[in-house]
Amino acid sequence: MPGLLERVLETALTDTLFFGQILIRRSDQGFVLLHRDDQHREDLHVFRGAESAIEIARYDDAGNYRPLKTAPNLRHGWQLELSTLEELKCGLDYFYPGRLSVFVAWKTDQLCTTPLRDTLDRQSGMYRLAAKISDEQINDLIGHFCRSDGGCLRTILWKRDQHGAIASTKLPAQKFDPAYDQAAPGPRSPTAATTATLAAIPLLCQEPCNLLVAECRNVVKGESAPSDATPNAFGATTSEK
Repeated sequence: MPGLLERVLETALTDTLFFGQILIRRSDQGFVLLHRDDQHREDLHVFRGAESAIEIARYDDAGNYRPLKTAPNLRHGWQLELSTLEELKCGLDYFYPGRLSVFVAWKTDQLCTTPLRDTLDRQSGMYRLAAKISDEQINDLIGHFCRSDGGCLRTILWKRDQHGAIASTKLPAQKFDPAYDQAAPGPRSPTAATTATLAAIPLLCQEPCNLLVAECRNVVKGESAPSDATPNAFGATTSEK
């Protein structure tokens, strides 16, 4: 009996499926994956096998290492051919580690989320300082660090604290809604989470990541970029022009 994820993939792939910046299509030999921006290109470099996704996801277009795999900087110019549904699952997990299992847990009401303050309070060593960050600093930091257009493509499910405060009032409401495709260009589109025609599987964020914790520490130490800066795809920040 196929599991939920297999059923979602099988149903969605009657045509195409989006997963973050990846477009997935059926082919006569199995499945084809490519960057969603490249669907009309004919000069793509062909890779085969799920493990090729590791190399594709490692660097951006400029050859810079991608420490955050859900950053919106997946490189272009490739096409990955996979033979089986199992290979497809493995390949997608290499592109976006853990996101498929988080999606399944969420769909089956088994996903537990962790507030940012809880994550910060349990830090030890050099990262204990991160817990001293103020709510105002959190609001500014997350509003820039986690934004979909330059920071991270995950949909935030966690709260700022145990009282249920929103992570940041500086992010649009869609950033917290799994029914919106964070990687879609222009106005966000409905996703597989809530629509009858499965078009996309959301990248869900159930707890603050290590990069955000590290940036909280930098803010407390006064080493972070100013709040009017825009995060680049590596978790660092660059001032807006």
